[in-house]
Amino acid sequence: MGKNASVKLKQMFLLYHETDVFAATANVQVNLAVLLFERMRRLQLYHLTLFLIVGLLVAAFGCEPVVIYVTPTPDPVVQAQETADAQVAALPSETLLPTHTPTETATITTVTETPLPPTATDAPATTAAAPTVTGVVLQVTPAVPQVTPGPTSVVQGPIVGPEYVLPASPIPPTQPGLPTIEGASPTPLPPDVTLVPVLLPNLDGSQIGIQLDVNLDEADWNYAMTRIEQLGIQWIKVQISWRDMQPTGPEERDNVFFRRVEQHLEDANHRGLNVLASVVKAPGWARGTNQTEDGPPDNPEHLANFITIMYDEINAGDRPEDWAIFGLYIDAIEIWNEPNLSREWQGGLPFSGAGYMRLFEPAYRAVRAVSADIPVITAGLAPVGEVPGARDDRAFLREMYAAGLANYADPNVVVGVHPYGWGNAPDATCCDPVGGRDYDNNRVFFFHDTIEDYRRIMVDNGDADRKMWTTEFGWATWDGFPGSPPEPWMGYTDRWAQGGYTIRAFQIGQESGYMGPMFLWNLNFAVLAGMVENRDERAAYSILVPGNDCQFDLESGGRTERPLFWMLFDAVRTDVGPLADFCGVPPVPLPGLPQP
Repeated sequence: MGKNASVKLKQMFLLYHETDVFAATANVQVNLAVLLFERMRRLQLYHLTLFLIVGLLVAAFGCEPVVIYVTPTPDPVVQAQETADAQVAALPSETLLPTHTPTETATITTVTETPLPPTATDAPATTAAAPTVTGVVLQVTPAVPQVTPGPTSVVQGPIVGPEYVLPASPIPPTQPGLPTIEGASPTPLPPDVTLVPVLLPNLDGSQIGIQLDVNLDEADWNYAMTRIEQLGIQWIKVQISWRDMQPTGPEERDNVFFRRVEQHLEDANHRGLNVLASVVKAPGWARGTNQTEDGPPDNPEHLANFITIMYDEINAGDRPEDWAIFGLYIDAIEIWNEPNLSREWQGGLPFSGAGYMRLFEPAYRAVRAVSADIPVITAGLAPVGEVPGARDDRAFLREMYAAGLANYADPNVVVGVHPYGWGNAPDATCCDPVGGRDYDNNRVFFFHDTIEDYRRIMVDNGDADRKMWTTEFGWATWDGFPGSPPEPWMGYTDRWAQGGYTIRAFQIGQESGYMGPMFLWNLNFAVLAGMVENRDERAAYSILVPGNDCQFDLESGGRTERPLFWMLFDAVRTDVGPLADFCGVPPVPLPGLPQP
């Protein structure tokens, strides 16, 4: 018997009955049996435990158990498509095809003073056609949330080079053509309006992922998974906080958070979704005295050991032979997050690309001990200039190559990139300033330029055959939320630009020839408690927001979609047909998309 014996036990005693009442009772009894097994397993009383459990189940149900034989996991692509098809067919038409048209924008009144890059990680003290190098022109011719209660996170914005000067006027212009309001207000369509579909490019859902908060209860996790399946995309990304998985020591593997992560990733696997896990934040016991901010372990082998334990625990079956049959619950792994920011890299390792490669090497070996072909992604770097608290990401990547990145002949070693676009369209390039705006005078502010620069560095280092994965990107908007945005550039993009820019960015990546899966930041952070009220910038990227029927409403207790959700649905779910309404009537042309 091993770590997954309780899972197998549950599978063995699945029972059939025609009534839902009986099924619910059976589920309770099975859970009690599994709990009993877990407690007695630790006393090594296996045979007695199984005898008692069988007796308990038979006595409780009064019927003959039916043994269910487990078969290999079906093809995840087919399974995901079939699941999404079934969910779409079951949805009422008013849910599938949004018809409400919120009229909304942000009221912009203030500018924060300390810009830092948009990021998926918290601030200290709490738990954005890609180019070819020849020609360098695109073919056109967007701090993990705290997992334990803690202080409110500090809002972070973009870092820029030392030559950057904040705009003279702290009040950027409001979006043209949209009224300035404090929140969304329903605006029914006039009876004589005929909806005309905006034709979006077809996107490959197998190359699209989205990041979500992993620290959700079962009901919220199931809801998030259902919405992701509905989209037809096939990847999710979660950040796994090592310090919460092993807060007390290097062998810990059985705390509540560890088991929650295990259950969630098992569920994602059973739904046919692929999982990218980004491992971050070393626990205190693995670090020295400098723990004012997050950082890596002083000894990189500690991270390698954690990865070994994580794969051993979060998997189907007890042996590698089982993993080959059922598949791995973690399908790709990213080693750390934005190590070119000091708030992610406090500790004993050098704050450089060479220092990062010292962490990467043993972690890579640990993953390869599990599988020969799991993609291992270098940490996505924050697009930033050389300023206090940050290292220039382009220089950092060059240092990684100087420290041996190109020496990995393994084609499944992948370069991670975070090509945020701030308020700039995905095809825009530096530097073509827009009147009344800033955050457009440095290449770090441009989706296009970040991808182009990384690709050039890779080619210059003889690494043209290596893939790049966009492990985090997106466009933030405060459109429809109350109050002023946390950062001025969040007022440059309305909800339609957020949607059009993102769809175009996915199209660019999928046409590039060297970009792998791209992960949108993020699905659901706006619905987490306090995010919008506290003007947390992570809410600005979210494609699910508080409200109902496409109407933002903090008091509703419900969740609804931004237009980008339905644009992704429309671009990926080509079996459904073009939608004419994406939580509102889209403008023509849609911002960011090339004209036909």
